[in-house]
Amino acid sequence: MPMYNRDDADGIRVVDRWDDGIGWLAHPEEDGRRASHAIRGPDGDVWLFDPLDAPGVDELVAELGEVAGVAVFSNWHARNAGSFARRHDVPVHLPRWMDRIAERVDAPVQRYGHEVGTSGFHVRRCSPLPGWDEAIAYRKSDDTLYVADVLGTAPLFTVGEERLGVYLLRRPFPPRSHFADVQPERIIVGHGEGVFESATEALSDALDNARWRFPTAVAESGGAQLRALFGALRD
Repeated sequence: MPMYNRDDADGIRVVDRWDDGIGWLAHPEEDGRRASHAIRGPDGDVWLFDPLDAPGVDELVAELGEVAGVAVFSNWHARNAGSFARRHDVPVHLPRWMDRIAERVDAPVQRYGHEVGTSGFHVRRCSPLPGWDEAIAYRKSDDTLYVADVLGTAPLFTVGEERLGVYLLRRPFPPRSHFADVQPERIIVGHGEGVFESATEALSDALDNARWRFPTAVAESGGAQLRALFGALRD
């Protein structure tokens, strides 16, 4: 299977669904399991998080409401943010400190400090490796956590019975401080299906045990993680 399928998608697979959000895979067969989300904000408008396009996406998003903005949370997640922004005549929202994306989306860009427009999500900066920045987003009103890259549920992230895993090269030094004050009811990710049961426990397990599971992760998914790293350079 390809790590990331760059061809036009044939359809979508819905992987996450709750009262105020929907998540989908545009290429469910790919090893990287790139996930996209549409989330309703407090005012009823819809925000698209790191979206990938595919037939049926517009109808899926319309179930929630009208799109107010597109948001990118990793400087390696340009994906189809620009095409969505142009189609819905909205800007692409980026943190003030995030590079790479503005020159890759071919759409108006709106910079923000800590709060993503009217979505209700606040972000904190995470720099897992040199050249890699992402914005971890949390909405306290419904305890929804979104993590673009440093955590994931795709098979290349997890080992053993893990429901959520730390990116391989950060397992020796898991980013605990970025999550110290959050107790999510749900965790949605940029790679894989969301965690909707005992999410706080899954987060604690991933962070607390990342280091000692590192050798197993290298053995099980080291090659896949390297392919994912090089594949991301095309985004």
